[in-house]
Amino acid sequence: MTPDLAPGIGPLDLLTLLGLVAFGSVVPVVPTGAAVSAAAVLARNHHPWEIALVVACGGAGAYLGDLVTYAVLRVAGAPLAQRVGWLHADDPEGTLRRLRQRIEANEVRALLLSRLIPAGRIPVLLAASLGGYPLAKFAVADTLAALLWALMYAAIGVVGHSLIPNTTIALVVVIAVAAVLGIVLPRLRRDR
Repeated sequence: MTPDLAPGIGPLDLLTLLGLVAFGSVVPVVPTGAAVSAAAVLARNHHPWEIALVVACGGAGAYLGDLVTYAVLRVAGAPLAQRVGWLHADDPEGTLRRLRQRIEANEVRALLLSRLIPAGRIPVLLAASLGGYPLAKFAVADTLAALLWALMYAAIGVVGHSLIPNTTIALVVVIAVAAVLGIVLPRLRRDR
């Protein structure tokens, strides 16, 4: 007999969360952090042990999305990087070599920070993929980054629900806070 997940987070909800986060990691217009925070609120409200499942599914989705993004950037990244101006036409190989050296010097820290800082992931993934950073090393280092990211957003949900006992209001507030972290802050930083 399996544990009763209803009316909290059910298996379909967890699969949806995993898929949504994976999709949002590839197409960075989906507020994936808000989804993890909202799921954590619902989990805390019904079965607090489900928070671990939310972190695991959110982290797995982020990890899968990062792997797909890395692979896509590895194939199509050079033209994109030149179009955006990240690679200088006069010395693209030298630029790539320097980017790879920077990532290899602090690989775990670079991947962790790129995952935790809103809008920091794509530039680091692009630099890693174009610089020839090995996929196997990336896959190992990104595991911790994806899990910590999911844990951070789940913590936002748990803390929000602790401060606001009404689940509906907590959901609205937590989604708004996560959206500000994931959408508004990167735009403010870019405009600055």
